[in-house]
Amino acid sequence: MAKKARIRPISICLLRRGEEILVHESYDSVKERGFARPLGGGIDFGETSADAAVREIKEELGFDITGVKLLGIVENIFVCDGEPGHEIVFVYDGQFVDESLYGRESLAAVEGKRRFEAVWRSPAALRNGPHYLVPEELWDLL
Repeated sequence: MAKKARIRPISICLLRRGEEILVHESYDSVKERGFARPLGGGIDFGETSADAAVREIKEELGFDITGVKLLGIVENIFVCDGEPGHEIVFVYDGQFVDESLYGRESLAAVEGKRRFEAVWRSPAALRNGPHYLVPEELWDLL
């Protein structure tokens, strides 16, 4: 029996350094196109979306954030690597407690067993590629 498709609730946090935002860059091998998404992840049962944003940043980067404020909620229906996805995305604004992190060009991150670098990107870089901001509705909240 095939896995049942489901809508996934997630929380992401826009961590900003001036006009730049901190993103995870990845690549869709089917579309042959890069994309960038702010950090965050799934909301656990019984957890608020705000608490999920704080927890996900702590899990992925190992650092605490503060000043978490809901900017909006977007629905993201997409296809990545040929697989359909559907998310309800709670978008938060927040700041690092440790302000020295804003001086780094990238931050080592981990999600499960996968390691990656979170990088600061300007709106111009995210509009012109090679890694485009997703979900696209985030532009309305920046």
